[in-house]
Amino acid sequence: MGSSVGATGTTVRGYENEIGRQRGDVTTPALLLDLDAVRRNCEAMSKRFEELPASLRPHSKAHKSPRLTQMEIEAGAVGVACATVWEAQAMAAAGIGDVLIANQVVHPDKLKMLASLATDHRVTVAADDVRNVNALEAAAARADAQIEILVEIDIGMGRAGVRSVEDALRVAEAVANSSHLHLRGLQGYEGHCMREDDPEVREHKTRMANEKFTEAAEFLAAHGHEHLLLSGGGTGTYAITGSDPRITEVQAGSYLLMDVFHERLVPGEFEAGLTVLGTVVSGQGGTIVLDAGRKSVGVDYVMPKLAHGLGGTVRSVAEEHTIVDFEGAPPLRLGDTVEIFPSYAPTTVNLNEAFHVVQSGVVTDIWAIGPRPRTIGASNGL
Repeated sequence: MGSSVGATGTTVRGYENEIGRQRGDVTTPALLLDLDAVRRNCEAMSKRFEELPASLRPHSKAHKSPRLTQMEIEAGAVGVACATVWEAQAMAAAGIGDVLIANQVVHPDKLKMLASLATDHRVTVAADDVRNVNALEAAAARADAQIEILVEIDIGMGRAGVRSVEDALRVAEAVANSSHLHLRGLQGYEGHCMREDDPEVREHKTRMANEKFTEAAEFLAAHGHEHLLLSGGGTGTYAITGSDPRITEVQAGSYLLMDVFHERLVPGEFEAGLTVLGTVVSGQGGTIVLDAGRKSVGVDYVMPKLAHGLGGTVRSVAEEHTIVDFEGAPPLRLGDTVEIFPSYAPTTVNLNEAFHVVQSGVVTDIWAIGPRPRTIGASNGL
């Protein structure tokens, strides 16, 4: 049995008596991590990438767990993508050898943390501005570190990323002319395509985005920056982006846990590895009310639903309650527990402080969820 030590080295208090209980018997609301389903998802994605020219660099923002990242790497992933410096610290401390922060790092405190991490770990970070490149160079010089850079290209999402190949070249040249930075490649994320329900439209938009991505790489190659790594993609587009022989790696991550949002994009490919257990606290007519709401269930983009085919329609999610309507008599009575398949796994995980790790239907361990800003301390690999 694993440890229930959190990212700060303290016990996850109040959860010890949950170990050994059946998954439906723990105190609610509770975040359940079905480790059996997660392993099957990992194996399924590994087999998919055996057939694709790209490699998998799983994004860890959903689960934040070095243990799960290590599982993915053992299955063939080439490294890990993170959203924050704190996540990168936790991954590196757990022995993950190739860590990408798939965002810009700008705040002076974070630059200092990043540079310190890069003194003895391979760390790559996204950049889309010469001023940021200069700040990264200064931080790396002070720490006597080497930081690798992916120039981020806006390929249609309209978020971060340079808007032209000329701007991409300017950023790339600034990196190439630095003493403590290395130009590793380009990053492009087609996140806008994930919102397309129609698979044909999504594929068309993804291929257009990838054309823009690879055109930027070709432009940089024509100006002396060749053999660049191209990193992008996500769970909803992994098969499209991963099949492009010009793209090096795909940052799919949510496939491991799954949620309602991603299930509609890759229906039937992966299992529900993450659910929130709630208790029926009220039942009136065809409506039941659960004691799990927005403070424990991420509600983004779409509505959550009851797991395991129980039916019903989630009408609304309040702070402490999820309200579910049934056409006839509900199959659940007062005091019954039921699992909620969350709308979006990353925010669901972030709302909770611990995974109830379930194997063969039994809670076998408690894993603290981290890292969180200012509490990272010395990561214990949770």
